[in-house]
Amino acid sequence: MNKIVLYCRPGFEKECAAEMTDKAARLEIFGFARLKENSGYVLFECYQPDDADRLAREIPLRELIFARQMVVVGELLRDLPPEDRVSPIVGMLIGVIDRGGELRVEVPDTNESKELMKFCRKLTVPLRIAMREQKVLMARENATRPVVHVFFIAPGCCYVGYSFSHNNSPFYMGIRRLRFPADAPSRSTLKLEEAFHVFIPADEWEERLASGMHAVDLGASPGGWSYQLVKRSMLVHSVDNGPMAASLMETGQVTHHRVDGFKFEPTSSKIYWLVCDMVEKPAKVTNLMIQWLVKGWCRAVIFNLKLPMKKRYEAVSQNMQNLRETLAAQGINAQVYAKQLYHDREEITVHVRRIWSVVPGRRDERD
Repeated sequence: MNKIVLYCRPGFEKECAAEMTDKAARLEIFGFARLKENSGYVLFECYQPDDADRLAREIPLRELIFARQMVVVGELLRDLPPEDRVSPIVGMLIGVIDRGGELRVEVPDTNESKELMKFCRKLTVPLRIAMREQKVLMARENATRPVVHVFFIAPGCCYVGYSFSHNNSPFYMGIRRLRFPADAPSRSTLKLEEAFHVFIPADEWEERLASGMHAVDLGASPGGWSYQLVKRSMLVHSVDNGPMAASLMETGQVTHHRVDGFKFEPTSSKIYWLVCDMVEKPAKVTNLMIQWLVKGWCRAVIFNLKLPMKKRYEAVSQNMQNLRETLAAQGINAQVYAKQLYHDREEITVHVRRIWSVVPGRRDERD
């Protein structure tokens, strides 16, 4: 198996392919990407037979911005016979995977694939039984073993392979699905909620999303992101010339500042979180986030970058490089991650956590 299938948001196949090509080259692994616009996936084929497995082990999925899932696969299985689709799929895995921990029968995240999902659900049980009989799967699910993926791109056509449990998305199709809260002011609230799930490990929520924290929401109106902070019993400075939802103001946890988010300067030294979902050029937003972090106005940020219509991967790379290099030059040690979330559209979400300062004379900010 010398190929990697990368699940992505439809319309971002070129960005996903460019990122994988770039990351692979840094490991001196070479190949080429095959893609079809709006298909919801990219196929990266390596020149050397074992390199796909190496990519799946050595490139952290959390460091890939545009990929939702990363699966090692072989050749496309075509024209599976309707009378027996199970045998060819299982046969492809015998000798490749020994006792996988879980089976996922998946499709790309496109409207065209919705009908395929019904078929996948029906096929999953007989596939699981056959795989367990052939020792491709363990008798019971095991979260520490590789995950077996069967990825249908069309009726009767699928890729078959595996991902590593320590370096994959734990979610079906790589998507963290959330329910929209009925009392939230806007659907944008799901972007911040998903960001918390993606960027902050569950065992760190109690510490890093604690009740009583102070937060700032730039470009807050009508309050979709502030809602998530209020929901976690934080005290929020919501900054926007537009109105805030009355339900948020009635909580007593929100102070509304009617001012441009690019001009607002905090007066409190207790701010932990800065969140921002303003519609502005990526470079302008990135520089604003850098200013807050360098001046020590906050400890952690989550912000969205609205991407241009062309050269989107280049724009993302430039802004991430600017962010990392500027913080390093200022002696600020920080964790930086970026992801195109399921609830994002023409944008990516970035999380920066300031760990400590190494500049002489600057206050130590260790957790």
